[in-house]
Amino acid sequence: MEQDEVSVYDAVGGMPFFEALVDRFYDGVRSDPVLLRLYPEPEDLSSARHKLTLFLAQYWGGPSTYNEERGHPALRMRHAPFAIGSDARDRWLVHMRAALAALDPPPEAARALSAYFDLAAESLRNLPE
Repeated sequence: MEQDEVSVYDAVGGMPFFEALVDRFYDGVRSDPVLLRLYPEPEDLSSARHKLTLFLAQYWGGPSTYNEERGHPALRMRHAPFAIGSDARDRWLVHMRAALAALDPPPEAARALSAYFDLAAESLRNLPE
Protein backbone atom coordinates (compact mmCIF):
# COMPACT_ATOMS: atom_id res chain seq x y z
CA MET A 1 0.00 0.00 0.00
CA GLU A 2 1.44 3.36 -1.07
CA GLN A 3 1.29 6.13 1.50
CA ASP A 4 0.51 9.66 0.47
CA GLU A 5 3.44 12.00 0.87
CA VAL A 6 2.90 14.65 3.55
CA SER A 7 3.21 18.21 2.26
CA VAL A 8 5.55 20.65 3.94
CA TYR A 9 2.42 22.66 4.80
CA ASP A 10 1.05 19.75 6.81
CA ALA A 11 4.44 18.71 8.24
CA VAL A 12 4.96 22.13 9.83
CA GLY A 13 1.42 22.44 11.20
CA GLY A 14 -0.37 24.39 8.48
CA MET A 15 -1.28 28.05 8.37
CA PRO A 16 -0.25 28.92 11.96
CA PHE A 17 3.36 28.02 11.10
CA PHE A 18 3.41 30.26 8.01
CA GLU A 19 1.73 33.12 9.88
CA ALA A 20 4.36 32.88 12.63
CA LEU A 21 7.21 32.56 10.12
CA VAL A 22 6.15 35.65 8.21
CA ASP A 23 5.46 37.63 11.39
CA ARG A 24 8.96 36.86 12.70
CA PHE A 25 10.46 37.66 9.29
CA TYR A 26 8.73 41.05 9.12
CA ASP A 27 9.71 41.83 12.71
CA GLY A 28 13.27 41.76 11.37
CA VAL A 29 12.43 43.68 8.19
CA ARG A 30 10.80 46.44 10.25
CA SER A 31 14.20 47.38 11.68
CA ASP A 32 16.23 46.88 8.49
CA PRO A 33 16.72 50.09 6.46
CA VAL A 34 18.12 48.18 3.46
CA LEU A 35 14.90 46.20 3.08
CA LEU A 36 12.43 48.84 4.25
CA ARG A 37 13.34 51.13 1.38
CA LEU A 38 12.00 48.47 -1.02
CA TYR A 39 8.47 48.62 0.39
CA PRO A 40 6.06 51.20 -1.04
CA GLU A 41 4.49 51.69 2.42
CA PRO A 42 7.24 50.84 4.93
CA GLU A 43 5.22 52.15 7.87
CA ASP A 44 2.51 49.52 7.25
CA LEU A 45 3.77 46.08 6.26
CA SER A 46 0.44 44.34 6.88
CA SER A 47 -0.34 43.89 3.19
CA ALA A 48 3.12 42.47 2.50
CA ARG A 49 2.75 40.11 5.49
CA HIS A 50 -0.61 38.91 4.22
CA LYS A 51 0.63 38.28 0.68
CA LEU A 52 3.79 36.44 1.74
CA THR A 53 1.89 34.28 4.22
CA LEU A 54 -0.65 33.22 1.61
CA PHE A 55 2.00 32.66 -1.04
CA LEU A 56 4.22 30.48 1.14
CA ALA A 57 1.30 28.46 2.51
CA GLN A 58 0.02 27.79 -1.01
CA TYR A 59 3.45 27.02 -2.42
CA TRP A 60 4.06 24.40 0.26
CA GLY A 61 0.74 22.60 -0.17
CA GLY A 62 -1.81 24.73 1.65
CA PRO A 63 -4.97 26.41 0.41
CA SER A 64 -4.97 28.27 -2.92
CA THR A 65 -6.06 31.55 -1.33
CA TYR A 66 -3.10 33.43 -2.83
CA ASN A 67 -4.16 32.53 -6.37
CA GLU A 68 -7.78 33.35 -5.59
CA GLU A 69 -6.85 36.81 -4.28
CA ARG A 70 -3.92 37.73 -6.53
CA GLY A 71 -3.76 35.36 -9.48
CA HIS A 72 -0.61 33.55 -10.55
CA PRO A 73 2.33 34.45 -8.29
CA ALA A 74 4.58 35.67 -11.14
CA LEU A 75 7.25 36.47 -8.57
CA ARG A 76 9.87 37.93 -10.91
CA MET A 77 7.30 40.21 -12.55
CA ARG A 78 5.87 41.37 -9.21
CA HIS A 79 9.35 42.16 -7.87
CA ALA A 80 10.74 43.74 -11.06
CA PRO A 81 9.84 47.33 -10.07
CA PHE A 82 12.09 47.10 -7.01
CA ALA A 83 15.87 47.43 -7.17
CA ILE A 84 16.99 44.18 -5.52
CA GLY A 85 20.73 43.78 -5.28
CA SER A 86 22.97 41.37 -3.44
CA ASP A 87 22.75 43.36 -0.22
CA ALA A 88 18.93 43.25 -0.18
CA ARG A 89 19.00 39.56 -1.08
CA ASP A 90 21.40 38.83 1.75
CA ARG A 91 19.43 40.91 4.29
CA TRP A 92 16.20 39.14 3.24
CA LEU A 93 17.89 35.78 3.83
CA VAL A 94 19.22 36.86 7.24
CA HIS A 95 15.71 37.64 8.45
CA MET A 96 14.06 34.62 6.84
CA ARG A 97 16.70 32.23 8.16
CA ALA A 98 16.35 33.70 11.66
CA ALA A 99 12.56 33.32 11.52
CA LEU A 100 12.88 29.73 10.32
CA ALA A 101 15.43 28.85 13.01
CA ALA A 102 13.24 30.37 15.73
CA LEU A 103 10.29 28.18 14.72
CA ASP A 104 12.41 25.03 14.51
CA PRO A 105 10.31 23.00 12.05
CA PRO A 106 11.01 19.30 11.48
CA PRO A 107 14.49 18.88 9.92
CA GLU A 108 13.29 17.69 6.51
CA ALA A 109 10.85 20.59 6.22
CA ALA A 110 13.51 23.04 7.43
CA ARG A 111 15.92 21.85 4.74
CA ALA A 112 13.26 22.18 2.02
CA LEU A 113 12.21 25.65 3.16
CA SER A 114 15.79 26.84 3.49
CA ALA A 115 16.77 25.58 0.04
CA TYR A 116 13.73 27.27 -1.48
CA PHE A 117 14.45 30.59 0.27
CA ASP A 118 18.04 30.54 -1.02
CA LEU A 119 16.87 29.90 -4.56
CA ALA A 120 14.00 32.39 -4.46
CA ALA A 121 16.09 35.18 -2.96
CA GLU A 122 18.70 34.86 -5.68
CA SER A 123 16.15 34.54 -8.48
CA LEU A 124 14.53 37.84 -7.47
CA ARG A 125 17.80 39.77 -7.49
CA ASN A 126 17.62 42.09 -10.47
CA LEU A 127 20.67 44.35 -10.12
CA PRO A 128 24.10 43.38 -11.45
CA GLU A 129 26.83 42.54 -8.96
